[in-house]
Amino acid sequence: MNLNLESGTFLVAASSEGLGYATAAALADEGARVWIGSRDIAKVSAALDSLRERARKAGSGAEIDGCVLDMTESASIEAWVLKAAEKFGPDLDGIVCNSGGPPPGRFADFDDDQWKSAFDLLVMSAVRLVRASLPGLSVRGGAILVVSSTSVKEPIESLILSNSLRSATAALAKTLSAELAPLGIRVNCLAPGRFATGRVSRIDKAAAERRGITAEQARAASEAVIPLARYGDVGEFGRTACWLLSPAASYLTGQIVSLDGGSTKGVW
Repeated sequence: MNLNLESGTFLVAASSEGLGYATAAALADEGARVWIGSRDIAKVSAALDSLRERARKAGSGAEIDGCVLDMTESASIEAWVLKAAEKFGPDLDGIVCNSGGPPPGRFADFDDDQWKSAFDLLVMSAVRLVRASLPGLSVRGGAILVVSSTSVKEPIESLILSNSLRSATAALAKTLSAELAPLGIRVNCLAPGRFATGRVSRIDKAAAERRGITAEQARAASEAVIPLARYGDVGEFGRTACWLLSPAASYLTGQIVSLDGGSTKGVW
């Protein structure tokens, strides 16, 4: 399927590795202009080298660039969006609101400052990126994709911060989908389950320490309750995100799309 993303401009936050990188790679495969960023400039540089080499080998014609980005800082987000406009022009076709996740733990493990930090990381990062990007998205319409979690449908054990605050971003996305529809802007959430990323490895390690087992045993226990019996590959996430951002999904807005190998037990 041709997703008609050639020369479209997309901003992908927290994209030097993991799910963000996979999304940037999928967009580049389609020939899009892709702007990436993360807090570690060395990781950004390495990701740019990798993405450009991938595009060169594939002959996709993609243009890829980016700079440092701290999703907990309003000024950093605004500067990141402005630099993208300087590189590719002000008009945008899509943005991906993504960030790292807060630490795992239970309710008693966290104080007010940790709750506030998690709020900035998960909720305000999305608010600020949407706000900064709206002028560019409003020119010809486009797509906003919020990277969420299946925890918004079924809370995950010992992830109290993520469970609570990702639900707020899902409500934000649903509200925005109605507010921004007259501008031709679609807003959706993509809710991953267990994917083979560094963050999930850290969650498995924390679970292993609580239960007195190895990280490998913790992963095996998680995989055993997934109907497809494995963790997802990040490329599977990237391709799904790419489709949601594309005109191929032009009638889809205000939705939470679960990508979890069938693990979420709820009907809806």
